[in-house]
Parts: sequence; structure tokens; C-alpha cells
Amino acid sequence: MNARLVSDSNHRQYARHRLDEFAARCRDGGLAVTPQRLSIIEALLESTDHPKAEQIYDTVRELHPHISLATVHRTLETLCRIGEARKVTVLHDSARYDANLTPHQHVVCVECRRVRDIEIANMGQLLGANPALEGFETLGWSLEIQALCESCRSLQKKRGSSRKEKV
Repeated sequence: MNARLVSDSNHRQYARHRLDEFAARCRDGGLAVTPQRLSIIEALLESTDHPKAEQIYDTVRELHPHISLATVHRTLETLCRIGEARKVTVLHDSARYDANLTPHQHVVCVECRRVRDIEIANMGQLLGANPALEGFETLGWSLEIQALCESCRSLQKKRGSSRKEKV
């Protein structure tokens, strides 16, 4: 099975494409296109770290100082409901949001909670042909790979070597 992290350049290209089509999809779905909604989806699309609502709120408030956190929460829930975003709850933590709607999974650092998108080739085929799922129609899946990122591993190594030096 072949897996690869989604690169920042691929993410930016995908985000530009999604943002260009967002207003048209909203109008087609009967949803008003407001400056706040556009700012929220743009902040979500620009982020690669699957932000919490509070992080999106902090970003959007720079352009819309009177927007409330409740408005950001409601808009994110609306975006999830209409299929423009997904709620990701990693390590049973508070909800984070993902505007990447292409098939992908997540790798999560168990220490700093950093989340990265990872594409695993043929995942759909693997699940679709699985006899353990006989009698079920697969509608979707979520895979969370728990790991330790390079930064946290480096910190652990430094802590470990400094502890040894003290002994």
C-alpha cells in the first residue's frame, strides 16, 4: 500500500480551486454568499493544520472585527452540513475542521496534536473488497494514524540526553 503526505504546494493549488468554485456552489444550493462565509471558508482552505473554530475566529476577526465566535461555529457547522468541510476530532480532542474533501486520512502527533493529511492509495478498493464488511454499504471512512512528529521526537531526544547528563 502506497502512502504519502499531502504537500503544501498541492494543498495551496487545491485550496485556490475550491475557493474559486465556492460561491457558485453556495448559490446553487440556495445558500447566501456573505463576506463572513467567504472569509471563513478561505481561512479554512488556507490552513493546513485542521484548525479549531477559535483559530478560524482569530483569523477572520482581522477582516471582520464584529464577527462572533458563535457565527464562526454556526458557519462551520453549515459548511459541514452542505459538504464544504468536514469535522475532524483527533485523539478525542475538541472539533477541528478540514476543507480538503478529496479522499485522504490523517496522521496526528500524539504530543503536539499537529494534524497532517495523508493519502493512502487504493484505500477505497481495500475497504470495498473486504469480506468483513459483507452486508454493509461503505459510505465513507476515517483513518487516524497516531504518531510522533519530527519536532516532538527531537524534543524527546534532547530531554532524554539532558536527563542522562544530569545522572
